[in-house]
Amino acid sequence: MSRPRLIRPVTSPFDSSVRVPGSKSITNRALLIAGLAEGRSVLTGVLDADDTRAMAGAIADFGAVVEADWEAGEITVTGIGADPIKGPLTLNANQSGTTGRFLLAIAVTGTGAITIDGDAQLRDRPIGDLADALVALGARVETPSSTQSMPAVVHADGLTGGEVALPGNISSQFASALLMAAPRMLNGLSIELTGELVSTPYLDMTVEVMRAFGAEVSEVPGTGFVVAPGGYRACDYHIEPDASAASYMLAAAAITASTVQLEGLSSTSIQGDMEFAEILAQMGATVRHHADRIELTGPSQLIGVDADLRDFSDTVPTLAAVAAYASTPTTIRGVGFIRNKESDRIEATVTELRRVGIDASETENGMVINPGPLQPAVVQTYDDHRIAMAFSVLGLRNPGTRIANPDCVAKTFPNFYRALDGLHPDREPLVVVIDGPAGAGKSTVAKAIADRLGLLVLDTGAMYRAVAHSAITREVDLSDWDAVGDLTKVLRIELDGSTVLIDGADATQVIRTAEVSKAVSIVAANPRVRAVLKNQQRSWMVAQGGGVAEGRDMGTVVFPNATLKIFMTAAIEERAKRRAAESIDFDYDAAVADLQRRDEVDSSRAVDPLAEAPDAVVIDSTNQSVDQIVDHVVDLLGDLVRP
Repeated sequence: MSRPRLIRPVTSPFDSSVRVPGSKSITNRALLIAGLAEGRSVLTGVLDADDTRAMAGAIADFGAVVEADWEAGEITVTGIGADPIKGPLTLNANQSGTTGRFLLAIAVTGTGAITIDGDAQLRDRPIGDLADALVALGARVETPSSTQSMPAVVHADGLTGGEVALPGNISSQFASALLMAAPRMLNGLSIELTGELVSTPYLDMTVEVMRAFGAEVSEVPGTGFVVAPGGYRACDYHIEPDASAASYMLAAAAITASTVQLEGLSSTSIQGDMEFAEILAQMGATVRHHADRIELTGPSQLIGVDADLRDFSDTVPTLAAVAAYASTPTTIRGVGFIRNKESDRIEATVTELRRVGIDASETENGMVINPGPLQPAVVQTYDDHRIAMAFSVLGLRNPGTRIANPDCVAKTFPNFYRALDGLHPDREPLVVVIDGPAGAGKSTVAKAIADRLGLLVLDTGAMYRAVAHSAITREVDLSDWDAVGDLTKVLRIELDGSTVLIDGADATQVIRTAEVSKAVSIVAANPRVRAVLKNQQRSWMVAQGGGVAEGRDMGTVVFPNATLKIFMTAAIEERAKRRAAESIDFDYDAAVADLQRRDEVDSSRAVDPLAEAPDAVVIDSTNQSVDQIVDHVVDLLGDLVRP
């Protein structure tokens, strides 16, 4: 689980244009149907995320040929056509609810034993109503008796189809699953949706994608659908940007009195979450629809609303975050069914609003939010991507907001934090650099500051060690600066918390050997190596949205525009004592002499010598604890990160 991420507040209104990635909901529907279709389909605008990779993997496992260029957002799928999905087979949906539920309905049209399973989070989500509907049609479906959840085992022998009733107030994914399976049933299917319907735009989306691939679907107004048999035909299909992802960008502009233009989305979108913009308009935002984009400008003061979000419930946490900044209360209703999402989104949203100081309360089918002063906090996300993204938006106006397990956004929006930072592109990442002589306590303080601020430490020393290790193992002469420089250019060095990867292999331990330690000083003096790694260090900092770096040239060479530069020093006697703690055989006089020698070498190097940046804050750590130094750094950063 990743460490909490600090959200940097917006200090002035922005005016930005952004294109969010492709719709997850459309991508997963198009992938599945293309996998079932006769012929070769080309999908463009595809979302690259955990959920969509789960679906792509599943259709490949049941026999479709998948050629994916995830970076380009293009996938070619050659479907299985009229062939059945054949067991024995296990299909893994990971954490993807759409993948798991859609596959369950498709599996009953196959043959043999087919198991649908996923991660622990998915196993907590109910599938009972869908399983019951499939059983009513004659399928054999086994689920854990106490939970009616995954893993589900289907003993398939095709399915005739016919007529089935399904509650419409639980999850539209169940109805969508039946709809997409229906063309593969011998007689097609008539689906009656009982009770009060929720998330109907998602059913309309399902029908739209099905029709694009040749299915015949008729709507029975107010009661359900009739789907003819006949399967699917391949087609080329473009996936529009994700309206759910767009809601966070719209909300960010709304709460900061800023302007955002969302490219590729318009009022003609087939996604129900586009209605979120109209809710923000009711709260005071100005919304303009264009042929190829939607534009929103936030007001100077938001007002509360009474909103029924049953048809676009994924935006509930987002609206709650916006409501925290309104002048009057907000009531959200019609969404009791979201208690069965990745988390209980009603309870989770209310709990986290209270954590940041907002008076919020649950109702049977929603919540009430009374705005007021906010306070800094580490927001818990329950491994729910929508909670993480919504409260990240809230943090744009609440200094000291940190998001626990922020990496859960990869489920549907892997580049979310980059997109959020990109709304105000002139802002530099939050970068704290610490330079100073050996033994001043830089590494210890850097880790403590990073923990306090919810940032990662850029271990520049590990990068030089990675180069040294690679040169040794490849028998490159360390004194041949050009050869070592060329090697550095082609190495892929990745720093993930405390783990160091070289070309994808874990090198965390092997770069700490005595042989590498002896060689690293030679490598670090190589100007070509330093030039390559300097660019990699800057790229790392941008990708992470900031961080803490320590060394001897961080503030003078690598990050001259750092948010805060610290030059740490300490009396040489104290530095020698600290070195003693790292050694079994301690020779105080030898330690002092060695530190004096290193100070001279570091400060007189021809390449990037140790030097105090003109705008650095000098901190003498001789008589200060680590906590005292970290408190001082937080004070220097002020309201930007104040805990």
